[in-house]
Formats: sequence, structure tokens, C-alpha cells
Amino acid sequence: MTATPVAAAAPGPGRTGGTPSAGRARGRLEPWIYLAPALLVLAGLMGYPLYQLVNVSFFDYRQPQVTGAEPLEFTGLDNYARLLGDPEFWTVLGNTAVFAGGCVLATLLVGVLLAVLATRLHPWVRTALFLAALGAWATPAVTGSAVWLFLFDPTLGLVNQVLSGLGLSGFEGHSWTYGKWSAFGLVGAEVVWCSFPLVMVTVYAGILAIPQEVLEAARLDGASAPRLVWHVMLPILRPVITTVTILSIIWDVKIFTQIYVMTGGGGIAGQNLVLNVYGYQQAFAANQYGLGSAIGVVMTLLLLGTTLVYLRALRRTGEEL
Repeated sequence: MTATPVAAAAPGPGRTGGTPSAGRARGRLEPWIYLAPALLVLAGLMGYPLYQLVNVSFFDYRQPQVTGAEPLEFTGLDNYARLLGDPEFWTVLGNTAVFAGGCVLATLLVGVLLAVLATRLHPWVRTALFLAALGAWATPAVTGSAVWLFLFDPTLGLVNQVLSGLGLSGFEGHSWTYGKWSAFGLVGAEVVWCSFPLVMVTVYAGILAIPQEVLEAARLDGASAPRLVWHVMLPILRPVITTVTILSIIWDVKIFTQIYVMTGGGGIAGQNLVLNVYGYQQAFAANQYGLGSAIGVVMTLLLLGTTLVYLRALRRTGEEL
């Protein structure tokens, strides 16, 4: 009897048909292939501006150089040395850290609490809440700042009138922007008001994506509401919360419009200056574009460093859970 030839086994599911090293190489390159279009767009939109920002920071770039009347003078790291040796810069950096940190924490707290509340509301009440929140989020920063300034106006503001009408003393003609921290609190409240809707909607969508079977199993095991949120929901929502936290950090460190409009350019004697407003003053008010560019580079590095540290800490926490 003639033996029947045995057909070669076709590659099954999970088989690459090549060497293991070639399969691993393709696996490492595959994410970058998908990311390539977005990376090209980001490189085109951000690469050249960042290059120019760094380049200008190495020169003594002032108004005469802008008009081309005088040649550029290369100063190397002099702008950075001048910046780091200025006590005002460190004061402004501290203001920025405290203000941005408070805004981020308050935005996350309000957004997450309202997202959890939205899951327990009647549909029409939840719709009204979302519409009101998205209206605040869609309001331009200048318009929102002007409205908040009017509400807290010393003489015509509704807030002072209501507090005085309740019998509280000291609020007739009270200026909320006179003191350093009351001004920061007022600006921070406006920032939270226009920022929390994104956190609320994003976290709400993440909560809806949690499998109900997981929540029911936790309830059957006797998990209370706080333990259900802390030990079941939050670990599942970690990627969502990470995303909104990083976005909030970037936005709140870069705050410009609210501070500039509500404190009149940085408050009395610059007590409410943050890095973005400080850089604007140095670059455009004082015509020191090289120094202003150095401030922009420092801000970019601080944001990158903070984001990387935060992501690394979250990754370690995830590995320990």
C-alpha cells in the first residue's frame, strides 16, 4: 500500500509562520505603526514651535531684534541662569504649584462625586445636570471670568449682598481680589467650575462601562458602598482617572486667562502671578523675549517631569495591587 503524504500543518491561531524573534519584533513595532499618523500630526503642530521656543531662549531677543534692526546676540544659558537666580521666579513657581495643585484636587473631587451621584439620579434630572455642566464647560474663559468678577463685585456683586443680607459682618464692600489667597480662591473656584464637567462626564462613562456582574458579586460578598467604590470601582477606573488627572495638571499649570482677567494681570504687586502670566509679562510687557522663552521651556520640562513621575507612581501602585 502506498503511503499517503502528510500535508504540512498550517499555522494555527497565534502562529506567526516565522521565527519567534521576527514575531516579537513585529509585536513591538505594531503599536508604533498605529500611532504613526498621530505622531506625524503632533510633530508638525508642536515640533517647530518647540524648536523655536528653545532656540529663542539662547539669545538676547528683544524688540529691536524682532524688527530686524539689530543682529541677534547668542547668550547661551544666560537667560536660564538669570531666571533661576531671580527670587521672584521661585515665588511665582510656588504660587503656581499651590494654585494648580488645589485646582486639580478640587476638580477631581467635584467631578468624581457628581459622576457617582449621576448614576443614582432620575434620567431627566441627570440630563439637566449634564446640560448645565456642559454649559459651564463650553463657556469661554474670558466670559466666565467676567461673570464671576461681577458676582463677587465689592458693591454690586450678588455674593456680597446675599452674605450681608444674612447678617454676616464685613462683607459690605468686601474685595475678594485684594488679598492674595482670597484672590487665588476666587480664581480657583472659577477654574473648577469650568473644568469639572469633563471629569464628571468621563468618569460617568467609565462607571457605566464597569460590568454589573462585578458589582453584584461584590455586593453579594457583603461589600459596603465605600468598600465597593474604593476596592472595586476605583481600580477599574484607574485609566480614566489617570487621563483626566494628567489633563487637569497640564491645564491648571498653564492657566493664564482667568488669572490675568480676574486679578488685573497678576494681582497687587504681582502677588497672584503664576508662571504663564509671569512669562507673558517678561516677554511682551518687558520685551525680553529670550527670558520669556526660557520660562516657557522651564514650564514644558516641569509638566513633562510631573506627568512622568505621576505615571510611574501609578504603575508601581498597579503592580503592588
